[in-house]
Amino acid sequence: MQSNVDPAEIAKFEALASRWWDPESDFKPLHDLNPVRMGYIDSYINVAGLKVLDIGCGGGILSETLARRGANVTGIDMTDAPLQVAKLHALDAGVENIEYRQMTAEDLAAEAPASFDVITCMEMLEHVPKPGDILKACHTLLKPGGKAFFSTINRNPKSWLFAIAGAEYVLQLLPKGTHSYEKFIKPSELTRYARRAELSITNLRGINYNPITKGFKLTDDVSVNYLMATEKDKQQ
Repeated sequence: MQSNVDPAEIAKFEALASRWWDPESDFKPLHDLNPVRMGYIDSYINVAGLKVLDIGCGGGILSETLARRGANVTGIDMTDAPLQVAKLHALDAGVENIEYRQMTAEDLAAEAPASFDVITCMEMLEHVPKPGDILKACHTLLKPGGKAFFSTINRNPKSWLFAIAGAEYVLQLLPKGTHSYEKFIKPSELTRYARRAELSITNLRGINYNPITKGFKLTDDVSVNYLMATEKDKQQ
């Protein structure tokens, strides 16, 4: 299934692939954000020994962190160059419990239903045409009682000001054109996608960026970046 792929989005990340693991490059925000995202996951579940799927893994920053926690990780993405970077970095770092594959979540769901204890899908939903289909695929891929974690960006004037005008143009934290405002997802919309996919929502938290300390932290304010924790029913 190729219908849930935006070629323009793929091209953006292909062009930046070589810089993925440089903590001072265009991907510095992902490196800075990664401990916050991992801490959020850690607060819900110990991934050691579990089968974990990282959807939209890119160059593998979160995938490697999950693997270093002892998880058996599958990272999937539709960008070839970042996946090659991810494979080389894992090899160089001696991280063996990761498998990277170039495929969509929908295709993997058809191939391997009910295979994963945990799914992560971070900063990816705002880059696909049909984010709701990703959540449906997650439900199929999860084992009964499995947990899925999502992060994305709210859609409102404040998020445009902070995530696009501020991050891309003023502070230059991200390359210009990284995000498209119309693809941002309101929490109410992500909630609706989750319910339609039969995923129970267990938590919603915001992520705040402090331009003075240049750090991220969890907050109750979901007006810009936010995380959502969900769970598949144990009887399904």
